[in-house]
Amino acid sequence: MTINIDDLNEEQKKKLVNFNNLKQSLDFITSQRLQFETTLRDTELAIEELEKIEPETPVYKAIGGILVKSEKNKLLDEKKSLKVTLEMRLKTLKQKEERVKTQLETMTKSLQADFQK
Repeated sequence: MTINIDDLNEEQKKKLVNFNNLKQSLDFITSQRLQFETTLRDTELAIEELEKIEPETPVYKAIGGILVKSEKNKLLDEKKSLKVTLEMRLKTLKQKEERVKTQLETMTKSLQADFQK
């Protein structure tokens, strides 16, 4: 079934625009969530590796395109702090994602009802 935009009333056009905006928001949020999940996994792996090594083993952290010598405990604390921040942000993104999905489902039902008429 093809729908001609010109045949829609103003309310239906607004709903369609809102639907498209919600879809774009969901795509963006999902993309962000995936990036945060990847960063969180990398951070967890870094923490695991840092906990395995001896305290006197030299460690380096990447700053831009260079590596700088650092203290193991300081770097470990930074990574643990980052992990907590990422987990909180990820939780927020998942909640936001669910909220937008619910809104999209409601909007889809509303649009389907409008176009059935």
